[in-house]
Amino acid sequence: MNKKNEKDLEASEESNFAETKPQEEKKILDTSEIKKTRNKKIKFNKKTDNFDKEKQKYEEEIFTLREEKLRLLAEMENLRKRSNKEKIDSIKYGSSNLARDILSPSDNLARALDNLPEEEDRTQLINNFIDGLKMIQKELTSVLEKHGVKKIEALHNKFDHNYHQAILEVESKEHAEGVVVQEIQSGYTMHDRLLRPTMVGVSKKPTKDKKD
Repeated sequence: MNKKNEKDLEASEESNFAETKPQEEKKILDTSEIKKTRNKKIKFNKKTDNFDKEKQKYEEEIFTLREEKLRLLAEMENLRKRSNKEKIDSIKYGSSNLARDILSPSDNLARALDNLPEEEDRTQLINNFIDGLKMIQKELTSVLEKHGVKKIEALHNKFDHNYHQAILEVESKEHAEGVVVQEIQSGYTMHDRLLRPTMVGVSKKPTKDKKD
């Protein structure tokens, strides 16, 4: 009887041990799974942080490259505009030195024709010669105007230092002070630029007598 009880007791203990062991193993497995899951989360968070940093880094590089590209395009556009302007100016004003040199003989021809004496006994040959000179003067003026050279109308206008060069002052009661009353040498512009200023005499108020 005692032996039977001992066997039953041993069998019961073995059964309890067998039931306890899987539970303990399950607990160990559950703990291990939790650790693995936690480690995976940590690794995932680190990867996410690294991804965010790399993303920000590349976004900054893209922004910098975009700004450099826009700056380069703006510089190229300015260079193109400046080049076009220089080309246009070269065409418009390239002959300014030649035009300026032509003005002197044109002025001399005009003075010669203006100072011709009025004589009634001129021969037909002399009159034809004078008419020929006038035609040359007219054609010369026409050629200059064709290339944008125009005479500055200065007489009886207010003195303008941008277009006039004062050579002398002329006392005048008939004109207000600072008015061009005498044109010594004609001035010209070429398109919108000054080619040669007009040399002028400018009016001023008459000086009072010492007795006054």
